[in-house]
Amino acid sequence: MTEDELLNLDAQHLWHPYTSFSKPTPVLPVIGAEGVHIELANGQKLIDGMSSWWSTIHGYNHPILNKALIDQTQKMSHVMFGGLTHEPAVRLGKKLVDMTCENLQHVFLADSGSVSVEVAIKMSLQYWFAQGNTKKTKLLTARNGYYGDTFGGMAVCDPVNGMHEMFTGVLPQHIFAEAPQTLTENGDSIAWNPKFIHDFKTKLVENHSQIAAVIIEPMVQNAGGMRFYHAEYLQAVRQLCDEYDVLLILDEIATGFGRTGTLFAYEQANIQPDILTVGKALTGGTMTLAATLTSKKVVDGIESDGKGLLMHGPTFMGNPLACSVANASIDLLLESNWQTNIDRLSTQLRDELAICSELDCVKEVRVKGAIGVVELHQSLDTVWSQPQFTKRGVWLRPFGKLVYLMPAYIMQKQHLTTLTRSIYEVLSEWNLAQN
Repeated sequence: MTEDELLNLDAQHLWHPYTSFSKPTPVLPVIGAEGVHIELANGQKLIDGMSSWWSTIHGYNHPILNKALIDQTQKMSHVMFGGLTHEPAVRLGKKLVDMTCENLQHVFLADSGSVSVEVAIKMSLQYWFAQGNTKKTKLLTARNGYYGDTFGGMAVCDPVNGMHEMFTGVLPQHIFAEAPQTLTENGDSIAWNPKFIHDFKTKLVENHSQIAAVIIEPMVQNAGGMRFYHAEYLQAVRQLCDEYDVLLILDEIATGFGRTGTLFAYEQANIQPDILTVGKALTGGTMTLAATLTSKKVVDGIESDGKGLLMHGPTFMGNPLACSVANASIDLLLESNWQTNIDRLSTQLRDELAICSELDCVKEVRVKGAIGVVELHQSLDTVWSQPQFTKRGVWLRPFGKLVYLMPAYIMQKQHLTTLTRSIYEVLSEWNLAQN
């Protein structure tokens, strides 16, 4: 198939994410990927600054991950998880329990991050229903959060500034507190103040009798604005959940497996959730897989009605191929100098993105772990900017006012420099065009 044939057929039949079908954002045909590079059909190689939506932490086409897939295909690619089990899933469950906090002892293997959030929400509701409390049907969350595109996840995304405002009135109605205060504002550091938790506390005190759980992204609100917030906020959330007998769900689908500088972001607040969701980097970006981990308290609560059935069962949950590559990815991560790599990337991001602050169009530059963010005063025209990045040999996909980097942990200095330099150059042109 020629490149033109491929693009024509794509335009006729395929609907890409977050775009119009009739007037889609242009797409680039990819024929391969290796390390930190994506190879296009025209032979050009782009340095990927997005880790394919934050998942390919070891880079593309890693031989160890490939071998795990190939070896497993010789045994079985899939078998239903209802009434059956297998070693890849059992090993993965044990690894996840061992690498997370002490109270998380039980694992539900889902097939995508959004589904793992659905499972977490269902767990929290069923926990209370099983104990005869049918009033606890709401979740409390903070504005600017993002939890996926399925209906349960959409219902706890920001109802005004999120991507799902059109579904207001159709989705379940939950309770939203003010977004956490960020660590910085316009480049200035902001010290923790207990007043930052006041609105959240007020919402919880007034509504705790109908709140089943709090759901929040720890330390970083990702797709809702790449906002970094105080560990003290998360500590206060945990304390309030305990005080008012509400479960705490932490969504680490984007932040898990080292991205923020610790293996899991909640470690920076020294707390433990009742329920935890993980995904994205779980398989090193090789296959779709996610997991919902929970505590004995939640399991015992769900089983307190004598039925003990969690009413959820994706067809591909516990898929052997996905579990095998997840096991290999976790081993690869834990056996590497991942923390040194994160620190190295973080330092370079701080040093090289700082110059962007000099541009009038830039509101703030911020870095946390291996996350670099340049926030603009107004949204960047991606139809204009995408070709600008591509011709510089990089793959970046800004959204709204944000141009951000989430590089693979293996990325070398020269490749990251190309990415950061490209951001400065493109924003400099954009800045001139706006003035």
